[in-house]
Amino acid sequence: MTKMKKVVVIGGTGLIGSKAVKLLQDAGHEAVTASSRTGINAYTGEGLADALAGAGAVIDVSNMMSFDRQALVDFFGTSSRNLTSAEKAAGVRHHVVLSIVNADQLAANPYMAGKLAQEEAVASSGQAYTIVRATQFHEFLETLAGAYSANGVVKVPDIDFQPIAADDVAAALVEAALGEPRNGTVDLAGPERSSFESFIRTYLDAKGDARPVHADASVDYFGASVLAGSLVPGGDFIKGRVTVAEWLKA
Repeated sequence: MTKMKKVVVIGGTGLIGSKAVKLLQDAGHEAVTASSRTGINAYTGEGLADALAGAGAVIDVSNMMSFDRQALVDFFGTSSRNLTSAEKAAGVRHHVVLSIVNADQLAANPYMAGKLAQEEAVASSGQAYTIVRATQFHEFLETLAGAYSANGVVKVPDIDFQPIAADDVAAALVEAALGEPRNGTVDLAGPERSSFESFIRTYLDAKGDARPVHADASVDYFGASVLAGSLVPGGDFIKGRVTVAEWLKA
């Protein structure tokens, strides 16, 4: 763990990627910030061979924002196939990819379908890998509150929620990349589990937003039907450290 390693972070300019790059650099490793902005594109394959030369691991946190299921499946699947193929050619020992807890159970949601295609491409690639499935980020609470808001009321699914801070996600990805491949999936979640409703209420209260929040069992998760445990780990998981209250104070 103390020996300097070269790690390529795909999507290294984004929320999680930039944090992972800093953690790697602070620990004395060589971190390559890979994104289309830096001329490295996993979807097209541009710049991959040069970026991966001499690398020991890759952390893939690339992302695409869309509601188009086929576009998402194509982006995540194609990018992962290009990456793992280039990694094998370059002798990279470990591919780490960020996914979402229970993505395989929520594929009716277009984004989850894309992440599932990503997982399947990685697992079938022949490259050594670890899939880190995280719960929703603290940083996503504002987006969720807005998405479920209508007519002055926030109506959310009646389910459990266990959000995690982006800092904890980045730390877990870096630890995974510097460790041995699992050739499987690990779950990652925040330190607190409660109702979706209570977390949204806590967030809105902290922002001085008095809109009422209600849980409704008929409300889905962006197109996917959900049960109580659909967004939280069902077994063992890596627990983050930062609570929502701590994150809000920061």
